[in-house]
Amino acid sequence: MIRVGIVGGAGYTGGELLRILVHHPDVVIAFVNSKSNAGNSVWEVHHDLIGDTDLKFSSELSDNIDVLFLCLGHGDSSKFINDNPSYFVNREFKIIDLSQDFRIHTSFQTDNQFIYGLPELNREKIKQANNIANPGCFATCIQLGLLPLASISALNDEVHLTAITGSTGAGQKPTETTHFSWRANNLSVYKAFDHQHLKEIKQSLNQLQPGFDKEINFIPYRGDFPRGIIANMHIKINQGIEELYELYEQYFKNHPFAIVTRKNPDLKQVINTNKAIIYLEKHNDYLLIISCIDNLVKGASGQAVQNMNIMFGSDETAGLKLKSLGY
Repeated sequence: MIRVGIVGGAGYTGGELLRILVHHPDVVIAFVNSKSNAGNSVWEVHHDLIGDTDLKFSSELSDNIDVLFLCLGHGDSSKFINDNPSYFVNREFKIIDLSQDFRIHTSFQTDNQFIYGLPELNREKIKQANNIANPGCFATCIQLGLLPLASISALNDEVHLTAITGSTGAGQKPTETTHFSWRANNLSVYKAFDHQHLKEIKQSLNQLQPGFDKEINFIPYRGDFPRGIIANMHIKINQGIEELYELYEQYFKNHPFAIVTRKNPDLKQVINTNKAIIYLEKHNDYLLIISCIDNLVKGASGQAVQNMNIMFGSDETAGLKLKSLGY
């Protein structure tokens, strides 16, 4: 069994991780750390877990684990590691970090390299990794739409991109733009052309297509729904639609959660699942790519568990055969 520790278990990604891991056939949860909730039952914070687990939040850390999940805010994971040096000295456990702190190669200098944990790009590296930087939610959705093109160096023009995300992507703490009364029946653009996930997207595209330097013109939207991301991208491409479908199907053939479809997808098809659904259309010289994921599952905690499965040689799909909401 894989002994798991979780730091930051009271937030959205921590809750989603717990929902998956309490039913994972190969996992024992050793502790869930949360200073603000220490002593409280997990289900008192994540109400839907009532009857599923008797775990309580703890303020203590144990090193009797195989893997540590860091479900902390951006900037807090690196701070947590720096503030607890004795806990990490001579450690024998692996780390999977869900923040953005270690995703960019030059963002944090450490003796232990963090591998960028997108299985559809780095599965072989993940197998050997001790530390994983879990990708961002927008970055996951968008990269899965573009990586097959980068694999044949076909990204030779600007990429035009819009994507809409649910309110859980902004985290659990209420803000002016996440309150229900503001978000409901509303849409808004934010961080146009300057979203933080662009750095990791460009880093991955350069991994497959060295020298990629075209603009990615990204317009993110806040959606009036809790969870999920749907992105549409278009770029000038010479290849015909059948050749492109063959490329995408071949690229993802050994990746169990990336599904290439010939029917325009709905966001509901991926909600509460670890699936990524990708769809293509050709319009004259332009290729339209539609990609959709659940931002809390494939875009965060589900992908983190997928990475854990790969690292420990488990079935990649273990604990992740989740069902969508349907209709």
